[in-house]
Amino acid sequence: MTSTAGPVALRGPTLTFTGDPFQIGDQAAMRYEPDGLVLMENGKVSAAGGYQELRTQLRSHEFVHYPDALILPGFIDTHVHYPQTQIIGAYGSQLIEWLNKYTFVAEQQFASAEHSSAVADIFLRECLRAGTTAAAVYCTVHPESVEAFFHAAQQRGMRMIAGKVLMDRNAPPPLTDTAQRGYDESEALIARWHGKGRLSYAVTPRFAPTSTPAQLEAAAALWKKHAGTYMQTHLAETLQENEWVKSLFPERSGYLDVYAHHGLTGPRSIFGHSLHLAEDEWRHLADSGSAVAHCPSSNGFLGSGLFDFARARQPQAPQRPIRTGLATDVGGGTTLSMLRTMGEAYKIGQFGGYSLSAPKAFYLATRGAAQALYLEDKIGSIEPGMDADLLVLNLKSTPLIDFRMKHCDTLEEAMFVQMIMADDRATQAVYVAGQLAYQD
Repeated sequence: MTSTAGPVALRGPTLTFTGDPFQIGDQAAMRYEPDGLVLMENGKVSAAGGYQELRTQLRSHEFVHYPDALILPGFIDTHVHYPQTQIIGAYGSQLIEWLNKYTFVAEQQFASAEHSSAVADIFLRECLRAGTTAAAVYCTVHPESVEAFFHAAQQRGMRMIAGKVLMDRNAPPPLTDTAQRGYDESEALIARWHGKGRLSYAVTPRFAPTSTPAQLEAAAALWKKHAGTYMQTHLAETLQENEWVKSLFPERSGYLDVYAHHGLTGPRSIFGHSLHLAEDEWRHLADSGSAVAHCPSSNGFLGSGLFDFARARQPQAPQRPIRTGLATDVGGGTTLSMLRTMGEAYKIGQFGGYSLSAPKAFYLATRGAAQALYLEDKIGSIEPGMDADLLVLNLKSTPLIDFRMKHCDTLEEAMFVQMIMADDRATQAVYVAGQLAYQD
């Protein structure tokens, strides 16, 4: 991390969300300051608002002006596999074949602490380049992969959630543990890393087909034992996967019931994909306070299916909206750029008959993602007292985008152009806990 000494002030157009656009409408949910000022001190936002209103609070701040940019909360990726960074763009087939051909082969290399460290560094560097300041991350079955990742994240001061993958069946022997060993290794990692700095641990059964009932029970016991930890896994990514789960757990009523029966739903549980769900499963996700991570790039790349935006985010009473965040799901996903991921989410929505507006997409990558992770009191917004994780977005990052922006009449149109046309070249600067962490 590049160190910035003392308090910092950023001037420029600022945008944050004060509410949920899916529930109250786009305009009501956004707070935009065309000439804003964000003051940062001791890793927190100390003040945010209009420049004219706040300029008298400038003291010994290092002052940085970004007149032709947009200052946003840092992006939050709610589901991503750092060991799969090396297989992004591997020729696509269906999910299970893709896992066996690419993922399980690549993940065996993470028994090496040296390899794990090298990939963790590349992954986090690329996250910052894309404007992502926080993420929920899958490691591999190897404790070495978790140690390397948390060490690299701690060095950068980033807020990261991660955990050792648990698999005790239906995977290559070098990638399997046992229910007891998975529990013991995970608990040792929790003791070493959870709550250290800005790091949190996620108990991480890969998905139901690769864990026995005994391992799922052990995972739930571990999660409940350690307050504040997370649980992350995959749910209903493909129809083939759903059928596989049904054959492995014939006594359960559905895929989500496998997790619910073993005590793996509830606050701080994050279910990746969640595409092929029955109505009672949607209701359980909402009622239990569980969250889903929408992975549009991966869903399109592997042909997995369409996410039901309307059911997840805009249900009618007495149904409740489900905590939902946007996710890249690298390496099934083809990019670490949340801007490109927003663009893919729009396309997925179009195929499903739902038109995702730019404010709603940006919300899912910031405040909405923070709510999915139960971190809305710490990240995802630009408010006094929040962690000073900020992204400065260059609105003219390519000649074509520069030309296109000259023909934008509204903020919403400009935001839409960015999520459809821009990528990591638009990242002008990133601040992590108030310190400059990346600069183009």
